[in-house]
Amino acid sequence: MIRFALLLAPLAVAAAPHGALAQDPHAGHVMPRPAPTPAPTPAPAPAPAPVQDPHAGHAMPAPPTPAAQDPDAGQRPPDADPHAGHGPAATAGGPPDAPTSADDPGRPAEPPAPAAAFGGPVHAADLVFGPEAMAASRRIVRAEHGDIRTTAVIVDRLEASFGDSGDAWLWDAQGWSGGDINRFWWKSEGDGEGGDVEEAALQALYSRAVAPFWDVQAGLRQDIRADGPDATHLVIGVQGLAPHWWEVDAAAFLSTDGDLTARVEAEYDQRITQRWILQPRLGIELSAGDSPELGLGSGLSSVEAGLRLRYEVRREFAPYAGVEWSRAFGAAAEALEARGGEAEDLRLVVGLRAWF
Repeated sequence: MIRFALLLAPLAVAAAPHGALAQDPHAGHVMPRPAPTPAPTPAPAPAPAPVQDPHAGHAMPAPPTPAAQDPDAGQRPPDADPHAGHGPAATAGGPPDAPTSADDPGRPAEPPAPAAAFGGPVHAADLVFGPEAMAASRRIVRAEHGDIRTTAVIVDRLEASFGDSGDAWLWDAQGWSGGDINRFWWKSEGDGEGGDVEEAALQALYSRAVAPFWDVQAGLRQDIRADGPDATHLVIGVQGLAPHWWEVDAAAFLSTDGDLTARVEAEYDQRITQRWILQPRLGIELSAGDSPELGLGSGLSSVEAGLRLRYEVRREFAPYAGVEWSRAFGAAAEALEARGGEAEDLRLVVGLRAWF
C-alpha cells in the first residue's frame, strides 16, 4: 500500500494546476456587455433676464384732489368764475392762473439755471475755434445760403395776331438779376406790322422786396416810335402776386415833357391739367391829361382783355392760342382811327411763352 501511494503522489502533484484551472468559478459564464454611457443631458438655456421696468420703485402719485388741482381753492368765494383771470389781459400781466404739470406735488423741484449759463460769448463755437475764425465762417454761410444771386429771362408773350385791321405781332419780355431782396429788373415790349417795328419800350429798374411776393420798382423807361417823338419817363411801380394768385404789374410814368400816365396789367394761370393752362389777362392804360403827340386822352385811354390757352411741352416752353379784345377811348381812339386803325378790335392770337 505504501508503495502504491508513493507511485500516485507524483500524478497528484502534476494534476493539481489543471484542477485549479478547472475550478474557475466564472468558467462558462458569458460576461455581459457594458451598458452604454448615457449622453450628457444638455444644460437648460438660461432664462432671459427680466425686462427692467423704468418705473420700478417709482410709486405713482395719488390723483390730486380738487384742492391740489386748484391752487386758489378756498381762497375765493364759491360763486367766483373758475376761469376768471385766464383771458389775454391776465396773461399780459403775468402767467395764466391755470394748473400745469409744474404744480404736481409728486414732481421734484427743478433748481434754477446757474448764472454761468447766461454768460460767455453769443456763439459758443467762438470758445473752441476763436472769434475771428467763426466770424469768417458765418460770413461764408450768409453769402452761400442767404445771399444767393439769381438771373432769369421770361418771354411772357411772343405772338402774332390776326384781325379785320390786319396782321400784327408783338413781344413782351422781362427779367432780373440779383438776390432775394435787391434786384436789377428790366422790361421790354413792342409791336409792329410786317417787318417794321412801330413802337418799342425798354425799362431799367431797381427792384426791392418790401413784403412776401411784392416788389417796389423804380427806374427809367425809354420809348422809341416809328411815327412819333421818342420819350423818356421816370418809373415807379409795384409788381407781385395778389390774393387768389393774380400776377399784377402796376406802374406810373412821368415823361420829360410832363405827361403822367399809368398802366395796370393782371393775369391768372388757371390749370386745367398739369400741362394745359388757361390764362385770362387784363390790361388798362390811364392818362392824367391829353397828349395828342402820344395818342393819349385824359382818363381811361385803352383796355385790353384776352384769353389764352397754352400747352407746356416743358415748363420752360409753352405754345399758346387765344383771342384778345381791345378798345381805345377818347383822344386815343381818335389817334388810332387817324392812323387807319379801329377803336375796337377783336383778334385771334398764337404765340409762345418761354423762360430760362
